Amino acid sequence: MATTVVRQHVKAPRARVYRALLDAGDVARWMVPDGMSSHVHVFEPRVGGAFRISLTYETMEGQGKTTPHTDTHHGRFVALVPDREVVEVVEFESDDVSMRGKMTISISLADGAHGGTDVAAIHAGLPGGVSPADNETGWRMALAKLADLVEAGA
Repeated sequence: MATTVVRQHVKAPRARVYRALLDAGDVARWMVPDGMSSHVHVFEPRVGGAFRISLTYETMEGQGKTTPHTDTHHGRFVALVPDREVVEVVEFESDDVSMRGKMTISISLADGAHGGTDVAAIHAGLPGGVSPADNETGWRMALAKLADLVEAGA
C-alpha cells in the first residue's frame, strides 16, 4: 500500500483554507482533478460524520473505478482540528479487489514562512490498483484548485 504526499502554498489564512476543506460546495469545486466533475451526495463535516462523493470523467476516455467513467468514494471524518487538520478514512466503491481497502487522507495546515498557509496532503494506504503517480497528479491538480478558490475569496 503506497502513500503520496503533496504540498501547496496558499495565499490565504488558515481559517479560510480550513473552511474550504469542510464546505460541501467548496469541496465539489476543488477536490476534483482536471477533466472530471464532482457530485457530493452526502457531506457531514463533524468527527464521525459521513461523506460520499462521485467524480465523473468529462470524456469517455477516462477509466472509472466504480462504473466505466465514475469514481465514487465514501468515508468518514476521524479528526478535525480547527484551522490545523482534517483526517478522513476513505474507500472506493468498486467491485475490483485491487481498488478496495481503507485509505487515510490527512490534510494539515500551517502558517507559511511569508504569510498564507502551507497545505500538506498525505494520502496513505492506496490500494494496489491505484497508481501513486496518478494519485499524486490528481492531488496536485486539486490543491491548485483549492489555492485558486481560497485566494479569490481571501
